[in-house]
Amino acid sequence: MKKFLLEIFTWWHGRTIGTRFFTWRKGEFVGEDEFGNAYYRERNGKKRWVIYNGPAEASAIPPGWHGWMHRRVDTPPVDETYYPKHWQKAHIANQTGTPGAYRPHGSILTPERRPEVTGDYDAWTPGQ
Repeated sequence: MKKFLLEIFTWWHGRTIGTRFFTWRKGEFVGEDEFGNAYYRERNGKKRWVIYNGPAEASAIPPGWHGWMHRRVDTPPVDETYYPKHWQKAHIANQTGTPGAYRPHGSILTPERRPEVTGDYDAWTPGQ
């Protein structure tokens, strides 16, 4: 029941009732990525879309599928025999707002202590 209500009222938890109906009526399954996201295209080839496995987060789409979704390539990654180069890193989703987010040295969110102020900076005062 909860999943059904989420499909009616929220779009960020996956597909909605409208997306489910449109996919059933006009969609053609193209493939699935390593994260479980399902990719579809309209049978006439005009539209392409993804149904996320989990919250709708655009950065969860790997580079190969991103290129196909944005029409940079016509061949979906499942139809290619692509092998990444040794220097290419594996895709990870955007970590902003998570414990894995980048925190530069001196940030108040890092566990290390900030360096003490040395006094070599004079703050600007208006009117001087």
